[in-house]
Amino acid sequence: QVQLVESGGGLVQAGGSTRLSCVASGSIVSINAMGWYRQAPGKERELVATISSGGSTTYSISVKDRFTISRDNAKITVYLQMNSLNAEDTAVYYCNADDALAYDNGRYMMRDYWGQGTQVTVSS
Repeated sequence: QVQLVESGGGLVQAGGSTRLSCVASGSIVSINAMGWYRQAPGKERELVATISSGGSTTYSISVKDRFTISRDNAKITVYLQMNSLNAEDTAVYYCNADDALAYDNGRYMMRDYWGQGTQVTVSS
């Protein structure tokens, strides 16, 4: 079974920085893209950033000049460097693997996988 494990969440002061990591494990053949989503209290989950296997990136408008997504394809790990954090960035951040092909429970499957999320809290 494919597992996505996030780390790096916690409490950070406004204006500060932190880096989230997501490690994918399991019998993974390929992943088209990986990304980060977030969900703030009372709001729906939203896209933060994505990165393809070839390195192409996308960002939400609200984070484009502050966050940087990167990945290590050999380790199947994706990172989110978060700078100039503000209170609006407080949310649970979820790692996503898009169109992942993996040997899962006896057969090859292609679908999206999600991590359990990690809380990022930005304080004043």
